[in-house]
Amino acid sequence: MNELLPIIVSIVAALVVIGGLIPVLVKTRKNINRYPGTRDENDPEAPAVQSTGTLLEDRPGTPATVAPPLEPGTAVDVPDDVAGLETVPVETPLPVAGRLVRLRERLVRSNNVLGKSLLALLSADRIDENVWDEVEETLLMADLGTEPTMELMNALRERVKVLGTRTPDQVRELLREELIRIVDPTMDRSLNTTRHADRPAVMMVVGVNGVGKTTTVGKLARVLVAEDKDVLLGAADTFRAAAAEQLATWGQRVGVPTVKSDVDGADPASVAYEAVKAGIEQEVDVVMIDTAGRLQNKVGLMDELGKVKRVIEKLAEVDEVLLVLDATTGQNGLNQARVFSEVVNITGIVLTKLDGTAKGGIVVAIQKSLGVPVKLIGLGEGADDLAPFEAESFVDALLN
Repeated sequence: MNELLPIIVSIVAALVVIGGLIPVLVKTRKNINRYPGTRDENDPEAPAVQSTGTLLEDRPGTPATVAPPLEPGTAVDVPDDVAGLETVPVETPLPVAGRLVRLRERLVRSNNVLGKSLLALLSADRIDENVWDEVEETLLMADLGTEPTMELMNALRERVKVLGTRTPDQVRELLREELIRIVDPTMDRSLNTTRHADRPAVMMVVGVNGVGKTTTVGKLARVLVAEDKDVLLGAADTFRAAAAEQLATWGQRVGVPTVKSDVDGADPASVAYEAVKAGIEQEVDVVMIDTAGRLQNKVGLMDELGKVKRVIEKLAEVDEVLLVLDATTGQNGLNQARVFSEVVNITGIVLTKLDGTAKGGIVVAIQKSLGVPVKLIGLGEGADDLAPFEAESFVDALLN
């Protein structure tokens, strides 16, 4: 018996060692598809916590091929082979005209007094230097910016001098013409969402914390689905708790898949890369990448955003970079826009919360400063409160 004891002990020890190795081997197998090295030669090796993890593709509980958009609240028919999955209502937005009417009504009811103040001042019986000082102050308080304010002031002075007598209708038309001119209806405000011959259109949505990027991605996906576009979402906001789930919920609502990671703090560039890769393989029309919010004065975070764009471009060109701004932040929003445009080459602005205390002039200030058009505006939290920006509709709402 004593002779067998060492053998038994050895066997038990071997089993313990093997048991300890099994979890390591399983973990290694699970991570085999992760990117083992850096994506750029000058990037440091990422710490383990930033590993991509298992990339999941959340699909709605409807067939992979979704029929043309249905009326809101209409359930999608599910084929027999997926009859066990839960059916999800696929929502469609109001037509563009309907959304613009809603937005104009909201803007008219808002606290935006830019147009009303100017009308009152310019309709005065006598316009002297004191009145012009008030006009200038009104424009600056509306976040129009110094240069656009002086440009508009000079134009108004000249028009009022030539006009002579001024009825309210004449002043309204004068103001309308000059405001439309300075808002600039000639800027190209179309979204680059047309599929290329061999790849989808790729869109990044960027901005600081709390401006509504994820919600904007969801609402815009809703609009694109209504235009019969095949869309895929990429949840590259891997730092905000539940951001990926929020985006996936929007995907469920509009019937599109979402590529995300199951690891908190995963490398956002890798998630974005995998989303674009999936979009190419599945031949979708548009891939929309939601990114984490970051302060424009945090150099490391801004560099990381630039890396996300560079990594995506290893597979496909980024066709559209939308910067989401909270219109109530005024001139601070302009500072944000300048920094973001230097890092990722902004192609368009989305102005959210353009109601309440928003001044409206920020539209002009941003466009004048960056030469980048405001392409979309949002005036509320509703799913239909996002619409294309139209210069004439915007000015008419200010003057009503």
